[in-house]
Amino acid sequence: MSSLLFQENTLRTFTECIFKAIGCPEKDAVLAADVLLSSDLRGIDSHGVARLSGYVRLWEKQRINTNPNITIVHETATTATVDGDSGLGLVVAPFAMNLAMEKAEKYGSGWVSVRNSNHFGIAGYHAMQAVKKDMVGFAMTNASPLVAPTYTTERLLGTNPMCYAFPAGNYPPVVVDMATAAAANGKLEIAQRAQKPVPAGWVQTSAGESTIDPHALKTGGSLLPLGSDRDHGSHKGFGLSATVDILTAVLSGANYGPWVPPFVAFLDPLPDLPGKGIGHFVGAMRVDGFRPVDEFKQNMDRWIERFKAAKPISEDCPVIIPGEPELEAEKLRKANGIPLTEAVVKDLRALGEKLGCGL
Repeated sequence: MSSLLFQENTLRTFTECIFKAIGCPEKDAVLAADVLLSSDLRGIDSHGVARLSGYVRLWEKQRINTNPNITIVHETATTATVDGDSGLGLVVAPFAMNLAMEKAEKYGSGWVSVRNSNHFGIAGYHAMQAVKKDMVGFAMTNASPLVAPTYTTERLLGTNPMCYAFPAGNYPPVVVDMATAAAANGKLEIAQRAQKPVPAGWVQTSAGESTIDPHALKTGGSLLPLGSDRDHGSHKGFGLSATVDILTAVLSGANYGPWVPPFVAFLDPLPDLPGKGIGHFVGAMRVDGFRPVDEFKQNMDRWIERFKAAKPISEDCPVIIPGEPELEAEKLRKANGIPLTEAVVKDLRALGEKLGCGL
């Protein structure tokens, strides 16, 4: 499927317009757009402006509060729980991350759990805020249940991404940003739009059989945990996903497991939800709480250099440091524009026409 190129500023202006049209204050619209554009710039097309219509549908069904009163409902010197008042996760998560960094500046580390929020974009955006302050950043979120734990066909967990971001000296930060499923649902959506199969090991049918059909979730199938199956370590992916679910939701009071609301619109909320909204967990640790920052950065540079110097299996495929592909994508897309598939452009233009925002 062919793509059209759009300059960053064009998409940023359009995205801000959409968020303001559904009632976001100016500063929140700018922040939410920044989170989405960071995803598109970094090459994570599944979590960028392609998600805009989903947020609007949720707002239309009154599942998103575009002018939330975000509050701290429990707090100690180094920890807190935040209630997002059903706000955009794109706004609620930065509030929580700023709180975590404020605590880290005072006490060395800060940890914040979040309830009553919504989809927060890419985890990397939030974790990388800490790097700017010479801190190690953490961010994770749970999500609607699409993943079947090892040995079952029942959807009980989300793709539940986690990110760890580490500052370096002469090199860009090391950013480990990943789903705990074999693939994010957004990658299936990309394959659907491109009318292409997905790799084996991403999804299974309702009977638990491996399939390459990108539409498998629509017929009762499920995503698989990181590792794909038990023989290839899916129990480890299941364990990581469970960890994210517990830290983000059981700890905060958000919905967890099969009760996490879907990223689609529905009129009536489920009557037996155990918590509020979806959950996030973010944290920040000051590097100088462990050793001088300059020493740490020197050793991070040495770490990066040694791994980059590792002998590759093929000269065409050198070792990739976590965060490198996203950084390369950002350089290219800032210079050349952000590619959007025709299907996404059609969807965005229809959305813009409806809300009075031109693209």
